Amino acid sequence: MNKNSLSRRTFLKKSALTGLIVSGASSVLAKKEDQSALSGEMKKVGIIGLDTSHSVAFTKALNSVNPPEAYKGYKVVAAYKFGSNDIVSSYERIPAYTEEVKKYGVEIVDSIAELLDKVDFVLLETNDGRIHLEQALQVLKARKPMFIDKPMAASLKDVMSIFDAADKYQVPLFSASSLRYLPSVQDVVSGKIGKVLGADAFSPLKIEKTHPDLFWYGIHGVETLLTVMGTGCQQVTRYISDDNETVVGVWNDGRIGTFRGIKNGKMEYGGTVFGSKAVLNLGSHVGYHDLLIKIIDFFESGITPVSKEETLEIFAFMEAADVSKGKNGATVHLKSVY
Repeated sequence: MNKNSLSRRTFLKKSALTGLIVSGASSVLAKKEDQSALSGEMKKVGIIGLDTSHSVAFTKALNSVNPPEAYKGYKVVAAYKFGSNDIVSSYERIPAYTEEVKKYGVEIVDSIAELLDKVDFVLLETNDGRIHLEQALQVLKARKPMFIDKPMAASLKDVMSIFDAADKYQVPLFSASSLRYLPSVQDVVSGKIGKVLGADAFSPLKIEKTHPDLFWYGIHGVETLLTVMGTGCQQVTRYISDDNETVVGVWNDGRIGTFRGIKNGKMEYGGTVFGSKAVLNLGSHVGYHDLLIKIIDFFESGITPVSKEETLEIFAFMEAADVSKGKNGATVHLKSVY
């Protein structure tokens, strides 16, 4: 059990005994809510950011008429709609997505503070990673367990700051791409193809000028690669062409893994993993159900399914790849970007 998991349980126990005041509520109410959280009765989820399709997808799933038992009664009850102010593809979505989630009984609130008074768990869905640190700090100070959608932040520095704050306030959180929970990816993680000797992963590489280029969309393929290869990437080298950008990573045991970001042609997600027992093609994206189950299990247990160390390495990989690009494909060691 990791540090965040112990912290979450410690926090709940202390809250139930002392009636810790959260978000301005009275000590009596706070005690009642924390006791309810321990018993599994309170399952109110709040969403920050209605500028991504993920917010709508998660709401439709959790608030459906007959949701799967695996969702364990969790419901989205409130949402704060605002996200990016300057990414057109994000803020133009807000009006339609707001109306869509309202159809599922979600209350639209005027501030994150108001949201935190109404919910016990948070999905931070804002598409703009640059403001995740600011938003996440409000959630962490209110001691609400939180899932942060991709990208966790727009820089490795901000990712580290979010984790530091989570440690300070003793609140569990995690971030992940839904590609991590492809059944085929999890087959690799469970050892079904033996020791992983190498892997190639790919995903679309959509560029957003406000973010380092892999952080915006390439993160899906990068996370797929790091999930099957495991931690321990030592250095990266980036190669650029008109149709794709490829990052070659070398692990500390000599294994090689590559990420290919597709700029032109058919936009797909997937990869190939080379194991000691078999070679496995990963297949494409199949939706958000498996990720959502992991989020619900995390809310139930406080146990983070993706370690801080692995998440930091994903962002170090992307940041080192960005440095390599700026140096015309020079090899960059991950330790140099921390």
